[in-house]
Amino acid sequence: MSKLTIGLLVGAILGFLDGISALLSPAVHNIIVFIVIASTIKGFVTGLLAGFVARRTDNFVLAIVTGLAVGLALSFAAAVFTPDSAGRHYYWEIMLPGAVLGMIAGYSSQRFGRKPAA
Repeated sequence: MSKLTIGLLVGAILGFLDGISALLSPAVHNIIVFIVIASTIKGFVTGLLAGFVARRTDNFVLAIVTGLAVGLALSFAAAVFTPDSAGRHYYWEIMLPGAVLGMIAGYSSQRFGRKPAA
């Protein structure tokens, strides 16, 4: 599979798993469908950009850092715009999995994806 496809698949699958893991917190059971959809989209976009960078370069560090940066940025936006009913924001709980997802998507794209045909 191409680097871009690997990034998309890994990002979307990890995003889905990240969203499903919110079931462990009883405070968010009423919005779990939104969380799963948003996390999957967030992972999809992160994997897309990490795969794109991996396709353009052969630099592992750049692909991983790109995934990390995009994952953190999208996760930060999600944390800022989704406070709970008491007004608290879940930065740690949202941004840490987003950062790890981005790094894994960047690594997987670079390691397991194939270069485009010349």
